[in-house]
Amino acid sequence: MILDDLVAATKKRIEAEQRAIPLTTLQQTIAKMPKPDPSLVYQRFLRPGIHVIGEVKQASPSKGQIVDHFPYLEIAKDYDNANVGAISVLTEPDYFKGKLAYLKTIAQNVSVPVLRKDFTINSYMLYQARAAGAQIVLLIVAILTPDQLKALLNLADQLGLAAIVEAHDETEVKTAINAGAQMIGVNNRNLKNFTVSFENSIKLRPLVPKSIAFIAESGVKNQADIKELHRIGVNGVLIGETLMESNDREQFIRTAQERD
Repeated sequence: MILDDLVAATKKRIEAEQRAIPLTTLQQTIAKMPKPDPSLVYQRFLRPGIHVIGEVKQASPSKGQIVDHFPYLEIAKDYDNANVGAISVLTEPDYFKGKLAYLKTIAQNVSVPVLRKDFTINSYMLYQARAAGAQIVLLIVAILTPDQLKALLNLADQLGLAAIVEAHDETEVKTAINAGAQMIGVNNRNLKNFTVSFENSIKLRPLVPKSIAFIAESGVKNQADIKELHRIGVNGVLIGETLMESNDREQFIRTAQERD
């Protein structure tokens, strides 16, 4: 399964990165940085309306190469100008052609929160994200034990990081809530076969309390999709391929976020 492959590749990569840059080095970097307040991110997404998380990525396992021209900072600035809820930056290199360096550069040049989009498997990756300037991290229930998830959520909070906890079914939503998640993302893409259906968000939305921000991830193609997700009460939508391929990213985002 692709998710297993992604986790295996991540473990190998992070082991090498940890040898190159020890945890103590990241901790020293973080100590010199102002600490963000994760509650402000959660509040941002709980405000009325629907909030777009614009994703910066050039490839994915399902689509392959999405764009050949990849001015990642220019793309991020387009999102920033449209006042997105957050900017998601892929940092996974093997399958998504991402880089932590992209995130660091973007975080230094935008005013909105930046999400590290990766397959977080241990605490070292949270320190990496924080040192690079991220304000949000992704934690995927399917690749973590409940104890690991809770520990990573607690560490994220201590570091000043908000977290989107990604769930795919009813059991995973309950695990996320029990672990203390304050923002839950439901992936409409099945990571086992890449099929997309909004039925997942529709089915799982009622299980998440209104005090927890609900993010619908993947599969948004047009404004009609956003209207449907807004109708069922999602707080935010993560949009990647559609924005990367759009001729007017700012206008697409502004139209999406103008809803009551």
